Amino acid sequence: MADEAAKTGLDGVAAAVKQAPLSEKGGRGLPPVHLWNPAHCGEIDIVIRKDGVWFHEGTPIGREALVRLFSTVLRKDPDGIHLVTPVEKMKITVEDAPFIATRVDRVGGALKFLTNVGDEVEAGPENYIRVEMGKDGEPRPYVHVRRGLEALIARPVFYELVELAEERETPDGPTLGVASNGAWYPVGPANAHHV
Repeated sequence: MADEAAKTGLDGVAAAVKQAPLSEKGGRGLPPVHLWNPAHCGEIDIVIRKDGVWFHEGTPIGREALVRLFSTVLRKDPDGIHLVTPVEKMKITVEDAPFIATRVDRVGGALKFLTNVGDEVEAGPENYIRVEMGKDGEPRPYVHVRRGLEALIARPVFYELVELAEERETPDGPTLGVASNGAWYPVGPANAHHV
């Protein structure tokens, strides 16, 4: 019984993640959380704030390695975002997006993003860029990372995207956007750059 109590909460999740196979092919990579169907164990008091900082029971999780480990077992389901291991599934709170894109580089015909938890993502047909306008009129840019999970593109990185943007004619009018891996993404509403 004491052993079971020791395996709950963050320590239990970390232990289960470390024991899980790392990829479908048996090599290093992301755990195959999309293949796991554990019982739903309720909620765990983990909050990923808008600024990308992870909190557990109101305290920031200061161990970067632990945050990176947990980020590999996030899964978006219809009822929210969960930490998923082969044996349990616990819902967490995400204020905006679970990741922050902290860097972008142009690599040939691709835009390659780096997230705050070490994910590298090339924008393209499977990893779209989208920009929505916030209630305050400010752009809220995102890049898809994996299986419905997105990274909020940090403001300095978004400014870099705007610098890379080129105008294209769209049905709504001239629009600034960026190209990556054969796909084109608007970085703001039509005619916004002509104001």
